[in-house]
Amino acid sequence: MTLHTAHDLGFQEARHAGFVSRYLETLALVERLHRLLLDVIKDEFERIGQFEVNPVQALLLFNVGENEVTAGELRSRGYYQGSNVSYNLKKLVALGFMHHERSEIDRRSVRVRLTPKGQEVRRVMTRLFATHARGIEERALLDYDGIDSISGALRRVERYWADQIRYIY
Repeated sequence: MTLHTAHDLGFQEARHAGFVSRYLETLALVERLHRLLLDVIKDEFERIGQFEVNPVQALLLFNVGENEVTAGELRSRGYYQGSNVSYNLKKLVALGFMHHERSEIDRRSVRVRLTPKGQEVRRVMTRLFATHARGIEERALLDYDGIDSISGALRRVERYWADQIRYIY
């Protein structure tokens, strides 16, 4: 091995170590952003006096939207950001935010959709997110190309992680 090649290997190793460090910083940032989003939602719901749903449940209602879905579909579509979808669905049904109905085809499967009360929570979330988007845009924190670039990068990482689950194990 020549000195030049050894130098190149050292450079590549240092570059890789730097990439790993930035990757770990990015993972921590994504985690912090998610927790911060939940805090922002909590604050908004406290501000308007809505104490029946927690932020995770509010996101679930937002993501269900106009659809009628099963718990499995919520998980597989990536709509649910929590560890216990069944618990939260049962709670939301009991509180009157969701309607549930057994599938005629598979009696084990339950389909859920928003009630008018759930649709109101979704409207609050929609307004909140629109206000955030407007503020980010007005303050020039991100423009259309910037948000598009971030979304594209995160989608690529999502695909990579999904492939790791599908093909590695």
